[in-house]
Amino acid sequence: MNFKGPLARNVNKAMVGLRNAPLVGKLVRKGITVVSYTGRRSGKTFSTPVGYQRKGEVVDIQVMMPDDKTWWRNFSGEGGPLTLELDGVQRTGHATSHRDERGRVTVRVQL
Repeated sequence: MNFKGPLARNVNKAMVGLRNAPLVGKLVRKGITVVSYTGRRSGKTFSTPVGYQRKGEVVDIQVMMPDDKTWWRNFSGEGGPLTLELDGVQRTGHATSHRDERGRVTVRVQL
């Protein structure tokens, strides 16, 4: 399944809406945040909702369907800066992406 274009935009918009919803927002924000970063080649700023797990000052983002997405490639090699919202506060960290032997991709952010 190719998850690009209007479908991806609509799903992303819905996820951001759920994060801001009065009744369920607090619960949704415990597992979904919005990351912002500057594209390596384009120099443009992008934002996208992602699922995450946090342990102290480390945030792991499991990239779903990584072969259909390109945003995580901005953090290959040496990685780069990334901003995300945690507990209602914008936090900046250094992100690096890694692909494991099964093809799964994790972006690890050191806050």
